[in-house]
Order: sequence, then C-alpha cells, then structure tokens
Amino acid sequence: MSSSPSLTARGSRLALLVVGLCWLAVLFDGLDMFIYGSVLPHLLETKTFGLTADQAGDLGSYATFGMLVGALTAGTVADRIGRKTLMVACVTLFSLASGLCAISGSVEVFGLGRTLAGVGLGGLLPTAISMVSDYAPRGRGAIVIGMLMTAHHVGGILSAYVAKWLVDPVGWRAAFWVCVVPIAFAPVLAKLLPESLSFLVAKGRDEEAQALAARYDVELPAATGKKTAADRWDALVGLFRGGEWIQTLLYWLASFGGLLLVYGVATWLPTLMRTEGYALANALTFVVVFNLGGIVGMLVAGRAADRFGAPRISAIWFALTAAGVFLLSVHMPMAVTTLVVFLTGVFLNSAQTMIYATVSIRSSPDNRATAVGWTSGMGRFGAVFGPWLGGQLLAAGNGDFGFTAFALAGLSSMVFIGIAALRSPRSDTPSSTGQELATAH
Repeated sequence: MSSSPSLTARGSRLALLVVGLCWLAVLFDGLDMFIYGSVLPHLLETKTFGLTADQAGDLGSYATFGMLVGALTAGTVADRIGRKTLMVACVTLFSLASGLCAISGSVEVFGLGRTLAGVGLGGLLPTAISMVSDYAPRGRGAIVIGMLMTAHHVGGILSAYVAKWLVDPVGWRAAFWVCVVPIAFAPVLAKLLPESLSFLVAKGRDEEAQALAARYDVELPAATGKKTAADRWDALVGLFRGGEWIQTLLYWLASFGGLLLVYGVATWLPTLMRTEGYALANALTFVVVFNLGGIVGMLVAGRAADRFGAPRISAIWFALTAAGVFLLSVHMPMAVTTLVVFLTGVFLNSAQTMIYATVSIRSSPDNRATAVGWTSGMGRFGAVFGPWLGGQLLAAGNGDFGFTAFALAGLSSMVFIGIAALRSPRSDTPSSTGQELATAH
C-alpha cells in the first residue's frame, strides 16, 4: 500500500531532520580532523612545546592511528550499544579530546589528545553513514550519502577560517577550544536522533523498528542473519583463494597510496605552501579552496564513474591528482596556484572513493562488504604513514620534495588500480547501494 501524500511529506521532513543532524555531526568531525593541519604552521613557527617537524609528523599520525582504531571497532561497539549511542559517544570523545589539546602543557599530552580525538573521528563517520542510509527518502540513499560526505570538507573549510580568525590574535589554543563546542551538540543528538533501523532489526526489536519506519516513511531494512566468527574468517580467506590474492593485494596497495596522499596532503598542505614562500593567510586560503574542490569532486565522481567505469575514473583521477600535487612544488602566480589547489581537491578526495567503488563492483555480492572493508582498513595504514612522512621530509630539510613524494604515492595508486582493473574483466556497472563505499572512506 502506498503512503498518503501527507504521510510522505511528513516522513520526508522527519528524514531530513535525521540527515541534517548527521550532517552537522560529520561537519564537526571534519573541523576536528583538519584543525591540526590549519594551526600547524603557527605551531612550528612559534616552536610551541619545542615542536620539530618530525614530531609534528608524528602528532599527525597519532590522530590517523586513532581513526584506524575507531573505524575498526565502530561496528562491533555499535552492535552492542546502538548506533545512536555510539554517535553521541564519538562526538563527546573528540570534543573532550580537543579540550585536552587546548590545555596541554607538553607534546605528550597534546599527542594523547589527538589520538583520543582520532578514535572518536574514526568511529563517527561510518556510524553516521549507516544512520542516513536507514532514514534516507526512498530511492535516494546514494545521493544522501554523497551529500553527507560533503560535510567533512565543509568542516575542513571551517577549520581554515577558525585558524585565520583566532590563531594570531588569540593563540592556537583558542582554535582547539572551538573544537570543544560540538560537545553541546551531543545532547541534541541524544534527544532528537532516532535509533538506527538496522540496529533495531538486528536486535529483534521489530515493533519499534516498524513504528519508526512508518513514522519516517522509509523502507524497513531486511533482517540478516548474524555472522559468526567462522563466517567472517571464511569471507576474508575468500579474498585470497585461487588467483584472487593478487587482485586483493593490488587493491590494498592502491588504497594505501591513496589514503597516504589524502591525509598527508590534508595535514601538511598549509605548512608545505609556507615553505614555498606563500604567506600564512594565503596558505590557509588554500585549505578552503582544497576542500571546496573536495565537495565538487564528491558530487561529480559518481556520475563520471557511472558513465565511464569506476576503475578507469579512479586511475585517471589519481594521475591528475599526482600532476596537481607535483605542480604545487612550483611557485606560480597566486591565481594559478589557487586553481591547481582547487582541481587537486576535486580529484584527490574522490579518487580514493573510486577505489572502493571498483572493489565493490568487482566483488561477489556475498563477499563485497568484506572486500571493501579490508581494502579500507589496509589503506588506513597509509593514512597513518602520510603525516609521518611529511614530517620526516621537512625535518630533513626536504620540504620541496614533500609534494613530489605525495605525487609519487598518487602515481603508485594509479598503477595498482589500473593493473587490478585490467586483470578483472567484470562489468563496471555499479551493483551496490553505495553504503559500503562511503563507509570505507
């Protein structure tokens, strides 16, 4: 039976509330993630804590290591306490961790704060994506997930303005105090956000799930049998059976290089631009432009992949990213540099997403979630390595080589995903809802 127009309109408004709450949570996630890179040039120039470039790289890796831990444990924790509760906990954790950074008196305490923040950041995004997937209007799940992913880049833009407005007149600690503000949003989430339909169905709370689905005019997720440890192990082993191990390793290597590039550039872009002779205000402007490009890239990559195939777009996107990152090592007129930064943002962030799309499309339905999840997990080691690498290069006086090193990472991902695509002749027609792809990010 179809829903009445009034019920559909009411359900759409309520679903928009859920999506809006999750969008704000992911925006705060992006703000907290990017704030370190935005204040890093100031920290190094003022020698805060006696901070050196190699220590700064280590600090950047602490947050991405925390994200690795958060992302890997989010599913297990959410299955126990619920996705709504986990989202509230994650927002609270990374907000309080930013407060720890703000009051820190040593590099060790600051590093602990960034690690704890990373755990919260890593756990929030996949959980938020699961929530909007449950409550997205009928037939609009992929579009809503794409819109949600833009919030992370809006948070990156906000981080640059927070640094520009506060660091010089007030100090770097003020920027981290701003990142504590989202803790006031946690009670709002707790009060207004409904529980995940998938969680309720999995827990057998069918009446509650049916009532929410009717209220929000969304489809009730199908019940799925709970996977045992043996099932999960068999799915992982399946990625290495026969000749599949070569394909799997190629995907993992491509993801490693891609996330090394994403988080290396996100952490070091303002500092590296300072080493190229740009003023601090201009270097922070590049952060804004880079994230604007990321928003555009997220909106156009999917359409391009639908038309030309995800593997082809991923390889081309990485090639263009490598070219853009390499060009940033050349001091060009401000207008040209701004354009290059924007285009690099367009291609860089969505190139990695296209790896997940390729893995999803070319995996069997029963193994798809495992294949995408492990490709993302292996790639996150690159996310840890990227910030560390940038710090080591700067400490060795090779800041100019930083852009070149990141460009080489992009070229390696282009090669690995290209070879993987050539080895697997399966159709490139998207065959998933997109939730696995966005969750893997």
